[in-house]
Amino acid sequence: MRGVGLRECGVNVSGSVPLPMDPIAEARRHWQERGWLEAAEGMAAVTSIMRTQQILLARIETVLKPHGLTFARFELLALLSFTREGALPMAKASARLQVHPTSVTNSVDRLERAGLVMRAAHPADGRTKLVEITPQGRAAVEQATLELNAQVFTSPGFSAPEVDGLNQVLGRFRHEAGDFVETRFAI
Repeated sequence: MRGVGLRECGVNVSGSVPLPMDPIAEARRHWQERGWLEAAEGMAAVTSIMRTQQILLARIETVLKPHGLTFARFELLALLSFTREGALPMAKASARLQVHPTSVTNSVDRLERAGLVMRAAHPADGRTKLVEITPQGRAAVEQATLELNAQVFTSPGFSAPEVDGLNQVLGRFRHEAGDFVETRFAI
């Protein structure tokens, strides 16, 4: 059984007219013709993953745009909404999101201007700044999450068994790449 077709989701995921052929399959053929047989399948897999990321991000950004959010800003709001106090030190947010501290600072700047987060002094460490979600931020991330769940996450374009298989394969890859140290895969 196939997952929900991406075209059925109502989003032009490529932003252009579909190509008459698969450019990644064509690149694989060129790799093989050049004698790079041992690399051709890996190149096709890596390139397909990269293109899939672009397609999924375009779907996500389409859902988030009416909320004035990017995926990076949504992830920060979601992270803050999951914490007990609704606040984290900026450095901890950076580590949890696995992004450079400058990226978190840029997201916080934009979210703060929109009234969705605020900076606060750390109660125990005057050198540390907290980023704290506001009630408006909680409402925004809740609504955006409901829409992402309905429009993307419950129908990502893969069947349930495919999603499970992807989670296993990609979780193992991320673990082996040193993305996390836990010995069991969290997903």
